[in-house]
Amino acid sequence: MARANRTDNRLDSPKGLRAPLPLFQSRDRTGRFSEAFARAMGTPWFLIGMTVFVTVWLVFNTVAPEEVQFDPRLTNFTLLTLILSLQASYAAPLILLAQNRQDDRDRVQIEQDRQRAERNLNDTEYLAREVVALRLAVKDLASKDFIRAELRSLLEELDREKDKDDASGR
Repeated sequence: MARANRTDNRLDSPKGLRAPLPLFQSRDRTGRFSEAFARAMGTPWFLIGMTVFVTVWLVFNTVAPEEVQFDPRLTNFTLLTLILSLQASYAAPLILLAQNRQDDRDRVQIEQDRQRAERNLNDTEYLAREVVALRLAVKDLASKDFIRAELRSLLEELDREKDKDDASGR
């Protein structure tokens, strides 16, 4: 019995685990392609190039002799219409795919911003509580003026006692 070398005839792995076509191996690769495509279609150079292409097409198929026209005006430029329709039918889904990827990135960014704002709010509340605790602690501490006044009163008391001792003759 001849042994098959093709991967789709393998029986040792489930059908879903077999390798896809190389072009579609990564959803990210397809997504990056769609974003590049959408980015290119949104440039002025694309619009200018498309305008020049359509203008040259229309002028050539209108002015050139009928033998060399490949999309004559008499058939209402059917080939040009088909080409533009084909381009639009591929452009729309690729642009939507690029928008979906951007929406996903925006959703992740919004979630990260929300978490960062929540952490900032918690940090601010913690710092406010610490400031209040410090104010209360400082309120109970003796101030510089209070300590000076106490020292003056102690010195006066010591001076009075010294004067008393001197007067009593000790």
